[in-house]
Amino acid sequence: MKATSKDKKGKKPTADEIAEMAMSGKDISTHFSNKGQMKPPVQRVNVDFTVDMLNELDEFANELNISRQAVIKSLLRQVLDQHNLAKKARMG
Repeated sequence: MKATSKDKKGKKPTADEIAEMAMSGKDISTHFSNKGQMKPPVQRVNVDFTVDMLNELDEFANELNISRQAVIKSLLRQVLDQHNLAKKARMG
């Protein structure tokens, strides 16, 4: 009887496994539905913060159990959304 521990039937391959298949020239088109959206590339930026502000961000991050970067992104997204809503309200 064949060992089933290495049998991958019914299991979806990981992204790394799909990448390995692609690099070895195998057809990987069955692993994609073409229903996803392309995301714009991420661009890194440097921002300077005071020590006090970093401490506040770190406290907030600890309260939410998320990273400092996630706090910054979330707060910035919230402010931008509020700004855009206010701008739309003024325009009509």
